[in-house]
Amino acid sequence: MSGGPGKAHWVARAVGEVRTGRFQRALAGLAAAGAAVTAAEIFIEHDGASFGNKMMWWPLVTVPAVVPAGVAAVFSSRAARTVLPLASAVVVANSVQGTFLHWRGALHKPGGRANLAYNIEMGPPVFAPLLAGLVGGMGLLSALLRREGEGG
Repeated sequence: MSGGPGKAHWVARAVGEVRTGRFQRALAGLAAAGAAVTAAEIFIEHDGASFGNKMMWWPLVTVPAVVPAGVAAVFSSRAARTVLPLASAVVVANSVQGTFLHWRGALHKPGGRANLAYNIEMGPPVFAPLLAGLVGGMGLLSALLRREGEGG
């Protein structure tokens, strides 16, 4: 069963939430929650690698900043337009940097490019920083959305 009336209702409701501005607060809250979980995972993984590179501390500074910014954005439209996009943009930038560093780390393992498939599996997770970037992206998207009760 695909595309039944239940699914159409769910899509119509989601579109309505975005149009009326109710989704903006929810997405800010989801960005805050996602940042908390992501920061915990980053800490566990980077601690497992003994923080071998000082750059491994940066996501533990940037990602958690989305937590209070996202919570503030749930309650304040001003925070949603200022601190949340700022914190989120920093996370996105750090995720691009982290992706570069993770790929570089995988390529610097023994065998380099000749052993790429193995090095990607056994080296730093090359796509993990982009997942942190998704949290930042959620914050940026939330900041762009219309808020309930505001014109637009």
